Amino acid sequence: MSMEENLKRVVDRHEELSSLLSSGGLSADDFRKLSKEYSDLSPVVNAINELKKSKSALRDAETILGESGTDPEMRALANEEVQELKESVPKLEHEVQLLLMPKDEADEKNAILEVRAGTGGDEAALFAADLFRMYQRYADEHKWKFEILELSETGIGGYKEAIASISGKNVFARLKYESGVHRVQRVPETESGGRIHTSAATVAVLPEAEEVDVEIRPDDLRIDTYRAQGAGGQHVNTTDSAVRITHIPTGTVVACQDGRSQHKNKEKAMTMLRAKIYDSQRQAADQERAQSRKGQVGSGDRSERIRTYNYPQGRVTDHRIGLTLHKLDRIMEGDLDEVINALTTEDKASRLAQLS
Repeated sequence: MSMEENLKRVVDRHEELSSLLSSGGLSADDFRKLSKEYSDLSPVVNAINELKKSKSALRDAETILGESGTDPEMRALANEEVQELKESVPKLEHEVQLLLMPKDEADEKNAILEVRAGTGGDEAALFAADLFRMYQRYADEHKWKFEILELSETGIGGYKEAIASISGKNVFARLKYESGVHRVQRVPETESGGRIHTSAATVAVLPEAEEVDVEIRPDDLRIDTYRAQGAGGQHVNTTDSAVRITHIPTGTVVACQDGRSQHKNKEKAMTMLRAKIYDSQRQAADQERAQSRKGQVGSGDRSERIRTYNYPQGRVTDHRIGLTLHKLDRIMEGDLDEVINALTTEDKASRLAQLS
């Protein structure tokens, strides 16, 4: 299908949706689905119309330049307009191409954030806690809801594992590039010789699945309850409020002991389980595409080192795009937009190059 045919198809569909929505007689579910599709297509159609207007204006200006006997002042104005439009039309075409790119259906979903200490012992656990707080501050900056689902502390302020649910507008779209190994280089507080240590933590960002996204049969679940434990292994309450759920067909195991209510912990554990199963289904469905894009920004490979936080030099380097920023303190305070914007732009450019 040519570019022109593709644009016409989008505009025609937008008009069809407008007609369907104004005709009445739709069920509430159909109206909601069609309204969303109409809303999603509206920015694309606006950009297409802007492109058409600019192309038409360019043709008109070029016609004026091509006519003999054109008034010199009119010719000068037309020439100026041609130069401006020759710059703006390619930009508008690029914008339309970006808007036409297939969207990740999970982009608008909420996310489950998992941060785990990697190599480096206590220092890795302290870094994991720093990363978890960094994302919490980033969520606060964007007015997202940040709810802790699971926290496994070391007793000295570090986290062996920390899991949270993050809810808000386009959460997964913004955070999905954070999955991978994060490395830190710094002098631990316990290091008397002032030597720089290197340790790591892994981050996983999963789209939060709705019940309609994943079918989980009650018969496929094994649910165990036990008493929640603190950092030193001691029981922190006297009832079996902690919940562990095993999805027998896939062997997926999740646990939640953050709250004192067994019911609440079970709800949170089910949220985590749905996200894990949905994520594995997405990974399986995208395996072929992921192989062809191996090494690119959006691969989401959690075994790959993606970023280094160098404390002595106050810098953060994202290795996927070669971006280095000398504002480590601000980034650890949740100022992540510059990094995430750069990753988003690079991923769009990579996907656009594959389409052309």
